[in-house]
Amino acid sequence: MKLRLILAIITLSVVTATHAQEVKNGLTWYTDVMQVQQLSEKTKKPVFAFFTGSDWCGWCHKLQAAVFNKAGFKDWAKKNVILLELDYPRNKQLPDKLAKQNAELQQFFQVQGYPTVWMFYIVKDKASGKFNISALGSLGYPRAEQGKEAEAFLANANEILKNKPKS
Repeated sequence: MKLRLILAIITLSVVTATHAQEVKNGLTWYTDVMQVQQLSEKTKKPVFAFFTGSDWCGWCHKLQAAVFNKAGFKDWAKKNVILLELDYPRNKQLPDKLAKQNAELQQFFQVQGYPTVWMFYIVKDKASGKFNISALGSLGYPRAEQGKEAEAFLANANEILKNKPKS
């Protein structure tokens, strides 16, 4: 599915460097969508956008513990995607640019619940200068037997990666 994202939506220019990335459990999670777009373009890996409520969402915490903190996910993520965390906290304030960026992406992807993961590419059209989003698919908390969440999540994620455009 090809979605258009006009330049106005990605006025997501530069979020301060102190908030651009964070290493969590051996994985680099970025917060600046423009930085992620550049890395994605350079590496040809899709963006893995994690929509979360870091300070209030219990299911988000469960997803991190049951999936993101597991060795299998870490290996898979390093090989296959660029990680983007889009946070919607209730008890802390994000910098204005970051909050605006996250709100625009939440609206664009019509995220209504947490956790939600979208995998996509952002490609800049050389002729128009506009950005296009090519969405591959979305995931939520996996329905799986306790202890098997990571395997179920990765199986679903690998199915979504099959939607990658041919280079």
